Amino acid sequence: MPKYFGTDGVRAVAGEFPLVKDFIEKLGYCALKELSKTSKNKNNFVIMAEDSRISGPVISKHLIRGIKAAGYNVWHLGIAPTPAVSYLTKKYKAICGVVISASHNPAEFNGIKFFSSKGTKLDEKLETKIENLLEKTKKIPSVKVGPKAIKKPQLLEDYKDFLKSLWPKDISLKGTKIVLDCANGATSMVAPKVFKELGASVKVIANKPTGLNINKQVGALFTQKMQDTTKKYQALVGFSFDGDGDRLIAADEKGHQLDGDNIISACALFLKEQNLLKNNKVVLTVMANLGLINYLKQNGIEPLLTKVGDKYVFESLNKEKLSLGGETSGHIIFKDIADTGDGLICALEFLAVLKKSGKKPSWYKEKWQKYPLNLLPVRTPKKVPLEEVDGFLPYLEKLQKQLGQTGRILVRYSGTEPLLRILVEGQNKKEVQKLSLDIAEFYKIKMKIG
Repeated sequence: MPKYFGTDGVRAVAGEFPLVKDFIEKLGYCALKELSKTSKNKNNFVIMAEDSRISGPVISKHLIRGIKAAGYNVWHLGIAPTPAVSYLTKKYKAICGVVISASHNPAEFNGIKFFSSKGTKLDEKLETKIENLLEKTKKIPSVKVGPKAIKKPQLLEDYKDFLKSLWPKDISLKGTKIVLDCANGATSMVAPKVFKELGASVKVIANKPTGLNINKQVGALFTQKMQDTTKKYQALVGFSFDGDGDRLIAADEKGHQLDGDNIISACALFLKEQNLLKNNKVVLTVMANLGLINYLKQNGIEPLLTKVGDKYVFESLNKEKLSLGGETSGHIIFKDIADTGDGLICALEFLAVLKKSGKKPSWYKEKWQKYPLNLLPVRTPKKVPLEEVDGFLPYLEKLQKQLGQTGRILVRYSGTEPLLRILVEGQNKKEVQKLSLDIAEFYKIKMKIG
C-alpha cells in the first residue's frame, strides 16, 4: 500500500508535511520519472491545473520546479476542474496531468493528484513505484530555466466545447430552470457558461472564490443552500459540485437531496430501459446504501461492489467492460464518455435522463427508500491497522451477528484525512445510531483517545 498517496492523491494541510517545499519538488521530479516510463506520448509537457485555494500557487511553483528538473515543461490551465485535466491530457497527448486540489476538503487543506497520459487515475502499483523513488532520491537536479509554466487557460474552451457536445441536439433546454452551486471552487467559471450556452435558465450560487471560501458551507458536502434555492426558484433540478468539480450531489424539484446513490439509480434504470446499460451491471463501492443495492437487483441490474475511491470504480468498470459506476459521495463515472468522475458530465447526463423520460427527479428518488444509516467519523492520531487494535475485529463480528442479514457494519480509515469512518446500516434507526456510538467508544478506549 502507498505511504503518501491516499484514495485520491497526496493530501494534507497546506504547509505541513508532506505538502512542504522539498517534498513537493521531489514528488514532481519522481512522479515524472516514473510516469514518463509508462507514457507512449512523446510530447515534452505536462498539463496542470489547480482549484481556487489560496495555497495553490505556492504548491504549483514547487511542483513545477520538480517537473522541470525531470526535463519536462508545464502547460498550466490556471483554475480549472480536475476532470478538465483528465480530458485535456488525453486530447493533447501530454506525458501526464496533475491537479493541485483537496477536492471537497476545507480551504486549509490541499493536495496533488496525477493522471496518466490516458487521462486515468494512477493505480497503486505506480503510486508505490513513485514513492520508492521518493525514498531513494535525496536531492533533485538544479533547474537551469526558471520554474515557470506556459499559461494555457484557453484550453478550457476545448473542455467546455466537449461538454456541450454531449447534449442531445434534439432536446431543447429553453425555459428549463436549473440551480448550480459551484462550491466557490474550480467549476465557478465553467459550469454556468456551459448550461447557459445550452439554453437553460440558470441560477448560480457560490461562484465567487476568494481562496478561503472553497467548500465553506456550500458544495457537495453542504447542499442545503442549493436545495432551498432549487425549491424557491421552482427549478427542475439543482446541482452541487465539490471544490474541484469531480463529484455531484443534486436536489429534486421539491428541494430534497439526491446523493450519488440516487443519481446512479435513476441513470441505471433509464439506461437499462434503453438497452444502453452494458451487461445490466453497475459498479458501486462498499459504501453504497443497501436500499440501492436491493432496488437495482429487483430491477434486473447486478451491483458489483468495490473499495472506496473512484479509481477503484474505474478499474472495475474497465475490467468488466461496463458503462456506469460511482460512489454515494457523488463521484460517478460514465465510462463510455470519460475515464474519471466528472460532476459536469454527471449533471448533463442526469438532466438528459429527466428531459428524455419526462419525469421529475422526485419520481426517481421515490422509487426506493434508503436504509437508516449512520456514518460516524472518529479523529485518530494514528491509523493503526484494525487487526492490530486489541479485540476490535472480534467486537465488530459480534455486533454484525446482532444486526443479522438486514444490516451491515463497515469500518475503515479515510484515505484523505486522519479519521476512522464508522458506517452502520440497518432497518432500525435507533439501533444503527447506538451501534455506531458503541463502536466509536470501543475504538477510542483501545486507542486511548481522550
